[in-house]
Amino acid sequence: MSTNVDAGAPTSEQVPERPVLRIIRGAPTAAELAALIAVVAAASAVGEADAPRRRSAWAAPDRSMRVPLNSGGWRSSLAPR
Repeated sequence: MSTNVDAGAPTSEQVPERPVLRIIRGAPTAAELAALIAVVAAASAVGEADAPRRRSAWAAPDRSMRVPLNSGGWRSSLAPR
């Protein structure tokens, strides 16, 4: 059986993965690293959930600034102003 692997394409063994976090100073324990990763993951998840939503045109505040409804209002709706 043959595989369709391009000879010029790098494989996962050839390309080193870039680290997500890099410790510059100190020697953190495994528990400290786990706590750091948990905080960073939680902070990034919160940022995605708080994306601003588009306001519906039905909820626009200027919709409430129209003329109040009254009897005979249909006559004035077609009259030129």
